[in-house]
Amino acid sequence: MDKWILYSDIQLLKRKGFSISKIAKKMGVSRNTIYKFIEMNPMEVAEWMAATKVRSKKLDPYRDIILTWLREHPDMSSAQVEDWLKERYGEKIEKVGEATVRRFVRGIREIYHIPKETVRRSYQAIPDPPMGKQIQVDFGEIKVRNLHGQEKRLWFISFVLSHSRFKYVEWLDRPFVTRDVLRCHENAFQLFGGMTEEIVYDQDRLISKDENAGDLILTSEFQSYVNDRGFRVHLCRKNDPESKGRIENVIGYVKKNFAKNRVFTNLEKWNGQCLSWLERTGNHNVHNSTKKRPVEVYTLEKQHLRPISTTINFSNVDNNSITRAIRKDNTVRYKSNRYSVPLGTYKLGRDNTVYLEVSNDQLIIRQSLNGPVLASHKVDDRKGQLIQDRQHTRDRTQGINTYMETISKRFNKAERAFEFLEKIRENYPRYIRDQLQVISRAINKNEQLANEALEYCISEKLYSANDFYDIVDFLIRENDLSPELVESNTLMKTTHKIAESVLKAKPEERSLDVYMEVLKEGATR
Repeated sequence: MDKWILYSDIQLLKRKGFSISKIAKKMGVSRNTIYKFIEMNPMEVAEWMAATKVRSKKLDPYRDIILTWLREHPDMSSAQVEDWLKERYGEKIEKVGEATVRRFVRGIREIYHIPKETVRRSYQAIPDPPMGKQIQVDFGEIKVRNLHGQEKRLWFISFVLSHSRFKYVEWLDRPFVTRDVLRCHENAFQLFGGMTEEIVYDQDRLISKDENAGDLILTSEFQSYVNDRGFRVHLCRKNDPESKGRIENVIGYVKKNFAKNRVFTNLEKWNGQCLSWLERTGNHNVHNSTKKRPVEVYTLEKQHLRPISTTINFSNVDNNSITRAIRKDNTVRYKSNRYSVPLGTYKLGRDNTVYLEVSNDQLIIRQSLNGPVLASHKVDDRKGQLIQDRQHTRDRTQGINTYMETISKRFNKAERAFEFLEKIRENYPRYIRDQLQVISRAINKNEQLANEALEYCISEKLYSANDFYDIVDFLIRENDLSPELVESNTLMKTTHKIAESVLKAKPEERSLDVYMEVLKEGATR
């Protein structure tokens, strides 16, 4: 847009009483730009425009290369342009800010008429299924205000008859559990006056465990309910809004038309208000796609619904049962926190589903619905926390001790060797496992000479695995052990191998005392 036109329009809107944010939204520019133009007079605008025509820009030296990129790749973002510049020109570009690159790229697109291409997904309209064929179900949540102005999080489940768009909604002030989902199904069937042949769901943890190449694996409670009611389950693929677009529209409709700006008093009243809203608006207003009132089409579709028997008793379904999957780090997520389970509970390629119960602020984790308790934690009200039982972590101290005992027994004097390893542990507490591995490789080279190296290290107070390894290596060369002898050693079963050319090379001959003095000096530095 021409700067003079922009300046004139901003001044005009300001005189008409528009706020800064309204002007910015209407003109499509930032509020900082609005402030700048309001404070300038026409003479200042003219001087500023003249200065911009001759003023050089930081990225002018790279104009040609950027233009080439944009012509070859019209969908290229300014962030990618910045990255490519840094890749090619390094430090010269590091001082250039993101906003500078963004403005420069936008200017080149305007001057050379290179609009940014965007790849949009092509959506296909899906015809309405026959009457009585399908119900779509999904969950939603929203934050509202209570009478005291405090935020309150609510959860809801929605049902919609795909043909007539007739809807049912039920709310909870806590996350849904399996029993809630089944009870809401029954309530929806009672309201609809029957059920359909097929029900469409998203891949929700309360309903399904997995979709193995089209073979659905439902949770045990939900599978039992499906068997009792006899409807067919259609589980949507991930990131596939086409197959459940009707219910997604309902979720947004409930949030924006019913719940938005409404004050929460109690759950019973809130559900009552929602049923009234469905009767008054949700199922009464003309639908944007069908151009018909859902309630009127429903009167016809109701005749095609499958009749249902009396309400099913859910006393055999655990009221507090929530399913979760064990993560690779042997934790379970609950309300934005991670709770530990015993180490090794997670099994690769196996069913890692666990059942959660919340009772008196205690989170109880079981591997089966009524099985023994796997873990128990106090529920933490914070977010992003790791709540970990120490008994669930690896006893690293015991593992190191066992490792040290195993290595010390490979020496002739095991107790003396263990004391040597303890000294190394004091010097390298964080790297003791690495140190022990180095010592083990040294023993594998030659066990007899490793005993001699041990005695020398203790006498000279050389408490380092690398010193120990170097002395063993030196003693092997001093004893002139050929490669064949080293390789035939029964302890030579290690990944540490020496090239044959190195083994055959003859080192400069020095006395052992000279080499030991060098090691002593290095250890005391």
